[in-house]
Amino acid sequence: MGILSGYPKAEPAHYGEIYDAFMTLAGGQAMISRYQLFYNHCGDEDLREFIHHIIENRLRPHVEELKNFLKENGAPLPPAPAERGEADRERIPPAARFTDPEIATMVAADHAIGSSADTAAMVKCLREDIAAMYAKFNAEKIADGARLLRLMKDKGWIIPPPLHVKPREEVLT
Repeated sequence: MGILSGYPKAEPAHYGEIYDAFMTLAGGQAMISRYQLFYNHCGDEDLREFIHHIIENRLRPHVEELKNFLKENGAPLPPAPAERGEADRERIPPAARFTDPEIATMVAADHAIGSSADTAAMVKCLREDIAAMYAKFNAEKIADGARLLRLMKDKGWIIPPPLHVKPREEVLT
């Protein structure tokens, strides 16, 4: 039997797995702080509920899972930014306030980038349990991204790229 042929949690993690977990944790901690800021700026109740869902049901559990993984493997934890308290949106000057479409677009971009990062981390893994953790994170991002896309379409916040409207036959002639 080889060194990587037993129970996954008994196998050593390689440096890439530790690095990816460290960076994912640092990013997740920063996102909690940033999404709390977005929550304070947000006026749309559906978007506020979505952001709250992401903070409490995705980011916080992911952060805890990553912290536990790094601790179990004797790796250091990145520093976390301070939590942000709730603020009264109406006291934020309009010129300094993020708009709801801006917030939704930034969150959608985070989901796209995060999904790509989860996939990249997953395919580098030798340990199945670490790959499964990233696969779970990715599946949740995909589901939440689809929910956000529907919300953005319903609210009219989508800015579509140029749409292809000509039938293929017309293009070929």
